[in-house]
Amino acid sequence: MKDKIICRCKEVTEEKIVEAIRKGAKDVDAVKRATGAGMGLCQGRTCTLLIARIISRELGIPMSKVKLSTSRAPVRPVPIDILSLNGRGK
Repeated sequence: MKDKIICRCKEVTEEKIVEAIRKGAKDVDAVKRATGAGMGLCQGRTCTLLIARIISRELGIPMSKVKLSTSRAPVRPVPIDILSLNGRGK
């Protein structure tokens, strides 16, 4: 468990996540605030469910009861043409 990296973007280990849960983190957002997991380039796309599984295991609650992280809009406005399917814009 010690060396198992859960959040690859921020290199947060399972040990750090378990430690945060034992200190009171009860949902993915709380683990995120305590460890930085889920705040990297992928914004939690690869680690959110892994973190939720660890919370479920450590707290003895079903996955359906684990509150996942909250999605937020970008900090800066993004021109709509950047988000187009072809990605080329104008």
